[in-house]
Amino acid sequence: MTTGLILFAHGARDPRWAEPFERLRQKVAAARPGMPVTLAFLELMTPDLGAATAALAAQGCTSIRVVPIFLGQGGHVRQDLPRLVGETQTRHPGVTFDLQPAIGEDDTVLARIADVCVGGMPT
Repeated sequence: MTTGLILFAHGARDPRWAEPFERLRQKVAAARPGMPVTLAFLELMTPDLGAATAALAAQGCTSIRVVPIFLGQGGHVRQDLPRLVGETQTRHPGVTFDLQPAIGEDDTVLARIADVCVGGMPT
């Protein structure tokens, strides 16, 4: 079984908005050589979840972990994303999905963000 990873973000009209997400994708891919890693977007940008899944399935992935790159579990992560994963699963019945919580729910992520926020400030 080959596992792929989709980093799922919101999307925006300005293509520059995706630049930090692409840097994240590159860092993840470098940390896991050989594991296919792609971005997918909820709206306004491509690929969407279905296209990203199709690309990973074409590479032989039979298992896909979906990590929402959101700070919190709002409506997009609680409602829209599970619905999209379900629809995508229907189109790719040979692929299993592992939907993770929003990245911002992880305490290590929050601790690192806090470090960046106060970095260089006098104590």
